[in-house]
Amino acid sequence: MRHFEYSRADSVEQAVATYSGGKDASFLAGGTNLLDMVKLDIMRPELMVDVNRLQLSQVEELDDGRLKVGAMVSNAALARHPRAEQDYRVLSEALLSGASTQLRNKATTGGNVMQRVRCPYFRDGTSACNKRDPGSGCSAIGGYNRSVHAVLGTSDQCIASHPSDMCVAMAAIGAKVNVVGPDGARDIDFLDFHLLPGDKPWEEFALKDDELITHVTLDAPLQGGKSGYLKLRDRSSYQFALASSAVIVALDGNTIRDARLALGGVATKPWRALEAEQALKGQPANTATFEKAARIAMQGAKGYEHNAFKIPLGQQAIVRTLTNLTAG
Repeated sequence: MRHFEYSRADSVEQAVATYSGGKDASFLAGGTNLLDMVKLDIMRPELMVDVNRLQLSQVEELDDGRLKVGAMVSNAALARHPRAEQDYRVLSEALLSGASTQLRNKATTGGNVMQRVRCPYFRDGTSACNKRDPGSGCSAIGGYNRSVHAVLGTSDQCIASHPSDMCVAMAAIGAKVNVVGPDGARDIDFLDFHLLPGDKPWEEFALKDDELITHVTLDAPLQGGKSGYLKLRDRSSYQFALASSAVIVALDGNTIRDARLALGGVATKPWRALEAEQALKGQPANTATFEKAARIAMQGAKGYEHNAFKIPLGQQAIVRTLTNLTAG
């Protein structure tokens, strides 16, 4: 058994100061991912800093139309918040498609943003995995790489897909991750927060070691927009996405005025398809337009032995979501 110290913080400042005290530390919120990693001996913190007492469980409506979500807001509470259900339906649907009711009641917004990959080679503690043991190799590339491995944003060092549903919706909406560290507060654009594996897959987040997420601030809703989240998976409950699409679309008659599009399950980070969005704008809302945008969204995708099916599946997810949102 590995021993660790435990400290409960009463303020953000105390949490950051305790975390920065020189030990290998982790912030503990809902613990739905962290405790799994500790039990599997993948993460070995010398100190856990409990942040559950921090006043970060509020959802605040800002004057400019944005929504400021505290890092300690549970996935269940955010999914059922009136503003989420009314103005950010894509986020509510994404949250409700993830995990189980029990986990959504416990998992937090900040923890979900920091969620680690579900690649079995990362989690088994023995296989070659550059994300867990830098320089050891990537067992997934030549191994079984079907459900939790990516076709977009991969490298020769790592092909693990990002597991979060919530983050895909937030990538489509647009957001800032608000963090606090010893040097003060700063904001990180959501699209820059999760890092591509590149040559350093062990570097996963644009977050300094001693910084704490305090909020995620969502962009104001797209005016006149309708949104939805589609998750395609092997079974309908408690399963990670093979491919998912988060779409926000605004129409003028039958013409697409604006669109936001992000993908999950197929990429190494929440994947915003900016070129596909541009291909949608000003075009008629029909199958031909949707299929063209879907092809553009999956440009550059690289399938591996067992997951090449994710390329057409990702395209189908986009077309279906756009079709559903623009019908009628």
